[in-house]
Order: sequence, then structure tokens, then C-alpha cells
Amino acid sequence: MKRRYRAVFVVLGFMALATIPFFTFYPTGALAQSSNQGAQPDHQDMWNPNWTQRHMWGPGPMGSGMRHRMMRHRTFMQQGVPETYRGARNPLNPDSNVIAEGGVLYQENCASCHGMTGMADGEAARALNPSPALLAYMIQMPMSVDEYMYWVISDGGAAFGTAMPAFKDILSEDEIWEIVTYMRAGFPAGSRK
Repeated sequence: MKRRYRAVFVVLGFMALATIPFFTFYPTGALAQSSNQGAQPDHQDMWNPNWTQRHMWGPGPMGSGMRHRMMRHRTFMQQGVPETYRGARNPLNPDSNVIAEGGVLYQENCASCHGMTGMADGEAARALNPSPALLAYMIQMPMSVDEYMYWVISDGGAAFGTAMPAFKDILSEDEIWEIVTYMRAGFPAGSRK
């Protein structure tokens, strides 16, 4: 008799679970966001600065913009930077003159895509897929060590399928370090032209 009741309760329990709507297992809004990820065409690479606040692991493929961004990060995490850039350290002191020079160089070479404050909102950014990196956030990430930043600016993004130009033949080493120093200072407005 007890076995029969137990079996009935098990069956009723499974039936009750089957009637609960699927979306209740997801955080609020996550199903809608995750199911829309795959629906967005690749040409709409809208980089959301609040990406850490949305459901990242739902169903659907990762957008092409995110894949391109993650390729460099994954390469760095697994292999480090290319031999040429290993051990690179910023030799400049972050004084006001270096930051000001870095601001001018950033405005001339980077702001058209990455925006004046590193939020990827420059005029040229609208035509790029994937969109430019959010430098204001990236510069604060643990992986953004000196050798990584020097590698990114020097070699650009051609190897990773992005439009980031290589600056190693355009800027001197010190000029690249001035830009890095400027970004680490938080893109201060007072150092712009």
C-alpha cells in the first residue's frame, strides 16, 4: 500500500513539474535576451557596456563580435603575448606631461573609433563589425597588463579579424606607452587638445 502511494506521489510530482512554464527556470528576462542573441544579424554588433549584467550562458550562439573579442583574450590566456612583446613594461612615469602627450596621441589615432572616453562611440565605430573595444572597461581588466596593451596597439587586430590597425610602424614605442599611460589615467579631459 505504501509503495502505491509513493508511486502516485512521484507521478503527480513529475506531472506538476511538467505544467510549470519553462521560463520560470530562467532569471527575469534572461530567456528573452538569450533567445534574441541568435536572432540578431552579425551586422548589428551593439557592444553593451552592461554585458556583465545580462544572462551570458543561455541558448544560442555567441555573436560574431564577442567571438572576435574573445579570440585575442583566449590567445593571451593560453599562450601569452608573442615573443616580441614578452616582458614589455611601460618605462614612462605617469606624470601630467606624459598623460597630456598621451591624450593628444589618443585623440589623433584612437578616438575616431574608440571614442574620447574609451566607450567605442567614435564616428568611425558605427561602420565597424565587430565594434571597437570598450577601452574604458578593458584597461581596468586584470589581463590588461603592459605587455598585453603594447601588443594590442602595436600589432592591431588583423590576426583576429578586427579592423584595429597596427601602430608599430606609425607610432614610436614611447608614443604607444604614452597612450597606454593616458588610458590608465582614466582618459582625463584636461589632457585633450
